[in-house]
Amino acid sequence: MNAAKLFTSSVGKKFIMAATGLALFLFVFGHMAGNLQVFLGPESLNRYGAFLHGLGDLLWVVRFGLLAMVALHIWSAIQLTVENRAARPQPYAQQELVAASYASRTMIWSGLIIAAFVIYHLLHFTADVQAVNLTGKDFATLEDAQGRHDVYAMVVLGFRNPWVSGFYIIAMTLLCLHLSHGVSAMFQSLGWKSPAYAPIIDCGSRAISLIIYLGYISIPISVLVGGLGKGYLQSKGLLP
Repeated sequence: MNAAKLFTSSVGKKFIMAATGLALFLFVFGHMAGNLQVFLGPESLNRYGAFLHGLGDLLWVVRFGLLAMVALHIWSAIQLTVENRAARPQPYAQQELVAASYASRTMIWSGLIIAAFVIYHLLHFTADVQAVNLTGKDFATLEDAQGRHDVYAMVVLGFRNPWVSGFYIIAMTLLCLHLSHGVSAMFQSLGWKSPAYAPIIDCGSRAISLIIYLGYISIPISVLVGGLGKGYLQSKGLLP
């Protein structure tokens, strides 16, 4: 398939959405694994953060690449939604609506809300924009005993705000609802799904989405309810 058909044909747009979805899914899983190091303590998470910052310009290449994939994923989803509605202007029959999963019927809206969350998340924990963290602290100035950016303190401080944690949990709920259908649809679009093992892929999609969901929300919940990192923040004078 040439580049022109890739961006103009329905098959090409489905391939773009599936390929970018696969890359973003791998990032989401890897990012979760990195974030879960918060449970290993400040040293582990700050060492991980220092490693990422040590990548220098390569890290920004990866970030811009991910943003480009998000943009392409949203663009292809909108294009396919418009095409589908134009091809089928009559409302779905009631039985088809019942058969369709809630996740599949809300893919476009959950995707747009997730995109808005990604922008906030980048401003919050990547760009360290003080106005959006709702703590009154400048995350950019936080350092640990080794002079590294104190990612651990930043994460714990950030999630101590119930509004921030609540938004994060809602976004993760939508993300994993999105993934529960999206991962299965990705296999279909890439031609990796056959009727023989389709049920396994569908169940696997829901299972991996649940694992990702629990992994991500465990952090803000542990901070808010379990007091994760409270003693560390007090030792640094960041909490009374």
